[in-house]
Amino acid sequence: MKALVLDCDGVILDSARESFAVARVAYRDLTPGSELDGRDEEALRKRFVELMPLGNRAEDFGAVMRALDTDLELPDQQAYDRFRDSFDDDWLANYHRHFYEVRHALAAASQESWLRLMQPYAPVVQLLREREGQVAYALATAKDRPSVETIFAFHGLDALFPAHLILDKEIGSNKQAHLQQLAELLDLPFEEMTFVDDKVNHLDSVAELGVRCALAAWGYNGPREYALAEERGYLVCDFDNVEESLFG
Repeated sequence: MKALVLDCDGVILDSARESFAVARVAYRDLTPGSELDGRDEEALRKRFVELMPLGNRAEDFGAVMRALDTDLELPDQQAYDRFRDSFDDDWLANYHRHFYEVRHALAAASQESWLRLMQPYAPVVQLLREREGQVAYALATAKDRPSVETIFAFHGLDALFPAHLILDKEIGSNKQAHLQQLAELLDLPFEEMTFVDDKVNHLDSVAELGVRCALAAWGYNGPREYALAEERGYLVCDFDNVEESLFG
């Protein structure tokens, strides 16, 4: 391994509470008559987190919120994909745009409170610091770059990732585009890169390149995702085995 490429949310940061808070407001704004208000917030958040691994970008949060609003069960990736395909493209695009408007407004209203909604996973940060300099670190995220830079600076993570190796949502909706660009930037074959994500569908998109894939079992996934990852030959890493799994 010459390069370790990581997703952000669910791998480096536990940002589920922030994502849920923003997703809920954005959905309410775009869905008059939503029945989410008044329902148990903690139960909604728990279900939201269970469905997070099935999506890719901000617009997927809108689909997840609709499923919660209508009490729709989405037991697997296929069911989720069929449900998402039923949405109008304009609605998804509007939700994506408004999600970031809500996020930026929340950050502007009280930046420190917003930042504290997203906490780094301490064992991951410790591992990155201990192994710093041994391999190149890069970020492949669906977040926007300004948010990443602000969050990383607040938590003292900014020195770990060179600015040119932070690839954000503008690169594309598919993580394959991120890995292809990073391979060019680092001048490395895919076989010398390891990609860690908390979503099996992201790993699926890059596996065909020849990248070594690892599922972060400390993220938002559960037994459904662990079984899929193992079936497809990906590493499944938890806090106890992540260093050995990645670095040998």
